[in-house]
Amino acid sequence: MGQLDIRRLLIIGAMSVINWASRGHDFKNGWLNAMLKRKPRMVVAIALANKMARAVWAMTTKQEAYREPAAETA
Repeated sequence: MGQLDIRRLLIIGAMSVINWASRGHDFKNGWLNAMLKRKPRMVVAIALANKMARAVWAMTTKQEAYREPAAETA
């Protein structure tokens, strides 16, 4: 699988999350909700795909499983 295929899959996955969140489902990601209010959907999809790619890269290099992010304490 080439680099472009991986990029395309990440963007498709990000668009899927955005579509799901925009249909009114309970989505607890404050970052995504804030971005969707300020930016066009495709820009948010690219940013989310980039965030997912960085998480995948970190898990691959450290050979660790996914860990849920710690809850923010405000």
